[in-house]
Amino acid sequence: MSETSGVAQARRASRLAMVGSVGLGGTAPIVVQSMTNTDTEDVFATSMQVAQLARAGSELVRITVNTREAAAAVPKIRERLAQMNVEVPLIGDFHFNGHKLLAEHPACAEALAKLRINPGNVGKGARRDEQFAQLIEIACRFDKPIRIGVNWGSLDQTLLARIMDENAKRSEPKDATEIMREAMVTSALESAARAEELGLAGDNIVLSCKVSGVQDLIAIYRELAERCDYPLHLGLTEAGMGSKGIVASTAALSVLLQEGIGDTIRVSLTPEPNGDRTREVIVAQEILQTMGLRAFTPLVAACPGCGRTTSTVFQELAQDIQNYVRERMPEWRLARVGVENMTLAVMGCVVNGPGESKHASIGISLPGTGEAPVAPVYVDGERVITLRGDSIAAEFRQIVDDYVSRKYPERASH
Repeated sequence: MSETSGVAQARRASRLAMVGSVGLGGTAPIVVQSMTNTDTEDVFATSMQVAQLARAGSELVRITVNTREAAAAVPKIRERLAQMNVEVPLIGDFHFNGHKLLAEHPACAEALAKLRINPGNVGKGARRDEQFAQLIEIACRFDKPIRIGVNWGSLDQTLLARIMDENAKRSEPKDATEIMREAMVTSALESAARAEELGLAGDNIVLSCKVSGVQDLIAIYRELAERCDYPLHLGLTEAGMGSKGIVASTAALSVLLQEGIGDTIRVSLTPEPNGDRTREVIVAQEILQTMGLRAFTPLVAACPGCGRTTSTVFQELAQDIQNYVRERMPEWRLARVGVENMTLAVMGCVVNGPGESKHASIGISLPGTGEAPVAPVYVDGERVITLRGDSIAAEFRQIVDDYVSRKYPERASH
């Protein structure tokens, strides 16, 4: 265990919530989750995307349940996933009418592993308390954990007004940002306390307080972690598209994870038009793996290139081998123990190439501009072969395959 993961484990929530076979909190690994963007009423499309996300490494998958037809589709989705041997737990995302949908469709509640409710839109006025209680009663009846997910875009306005009134009476009132943060934490904690009063076990509650600002998220979760021991779900809401969404999510989550805050994460990327939904899973995995908190797939180190590497050969090989290990990882994960800890290096010249290659499980130092057209390969720090010619990529892949077969033992089921 790295120093970082040791710090995290010491700070992690003491309660353990079980979502299907997946544990959240306590000493359980930090869990990666994602969410579909299909119409849940479309059983085929939703099942296929859930399977795609699960195979990419999502350990929990959330689906929208917003209509009677969507609620009726959930058991069918669960059944189709079983036919595909996909056992990933499903989380139902409920807003506004969840109490009605779950009451009318008990098979939906049964098929889900967890319910997500937003205290800001459970209901208004007196109906809010009644409808919240209905949701908790259903969760208790079916023994389902609940994520109480506060979002700053749908914050409970009654609670916010109360906190603003209290703030106005202070001798030194807080500013608007501080009040927003306080209202979000209060909403989560008061809702959790009410859920427990209604009979939901504390170890069946997960909390989240999502905002789209990095500093806001960090401040809110630090406060939340200080004031409760529920497992916490981390993630920026509306993180954005492309590099902006990746950078913002990484910046926020990494600070909190380094402090031991967070038990499950989602990277809420806006996909490019017709883009791959699994991108958010890969980014979440890479955040955890580069921080030394978990291992999911072999990491590939590659130099950025400079005037010594005017050829694109090392870039092409780095991309080739990175794609290759991701393609093979589902098979390797099932067949081999520990292969996710393998490291690879694809280097572009003699300056750092041999040294970096020796630090990796397998490394190759390609020739830079003006260097001899040879590529030494290092395995566990020892130079084992020199590759030449046009088949370097294929030969390097074969070396990786041979190393996996030799180094990592077969799982007992194989």
